[in-house]
Amino acid sequence: MGRAVRGTVVAQLVLLAGVLTGCSEPAPDGHAKPSASTTGAATAGGKGTAEDAGAAKSGGNVGPAGSACPLPVTFDTAEEWRPEAVETGTPGDDGGSEQDELAAELAEGLLRQGPFTAACEIDAKPAGNIGFIRVWTGEKGAGEGDAEALLKEFVAAEGDTSEAKYSAFTSDSDVRGTEVEYLYTSEALDETKKERAFVAVTPDGPVVVHLGGLDTQEHEQMLPAYELAKRTLSTT
Repeated sequence: MGRAVRGTVVAQLVLLAGVLTGCSEPAPDGHAKPSASTTGAATAGGKGTAEDAGAAKSGGNVGPAGSACPLPVTFDTAEEWRPEAVETGTPGDDGGSEQDELAAELAEGLLRQGPFTAACEIDAKPAGNIGFIRVWTGEKGAGEGDAEALLKEFVAAEGDTSEAKYSAFTSDSDVRGTEVEYLYTSEALDETKKERAFVAVTPDGPVVVHLGGLDTQEHEQMLPAYELAKRTLSTT
């Protein structure tokens, strides 16, 4: 394939890669402001952690029909966090040139993680943090026997992960699921950071809600928004 074709493919995928990257640009002044999604104050050392940040205030929800991201589940989003559906269609879906096929192949790697497909991302940048809560959906009927096994597939597909700790949880609406806390090492950034996710199995298929972040510090600042999602989780 010629260089010109590859260059065009890369251009087509710039927006798609931006949607699913964990390294969003910081606030306009070059520094992420203290998160507006939490009620607590930052520590004397600068940024606060999940423990001293307190509970996140609800700013809306996702999941219901007519919301930014219709899903098999619903949950509250923190104040100022901005949800947006992830479009899974790619230029190669209807067939076409070699260029379209390469674009589809590259997009597949961004939109899939193990048995799950990206469905929604909730951007923390308007609230002053660098990162996302992302929602991934699986096929109907998957995970009915062992939700934890499905979550393990999701974590393994991310790449270099370690120290995974799995536990059960129940939301305020009595939705039961499995949660994992783990470390992810980025080869590109040569950095290890905390991440976590939870899975719930619904009649319409399993759903994973994942929290990453630019680094561990950002991850801990965004935990209240993640905990809000887990606590308010219900099925649609």
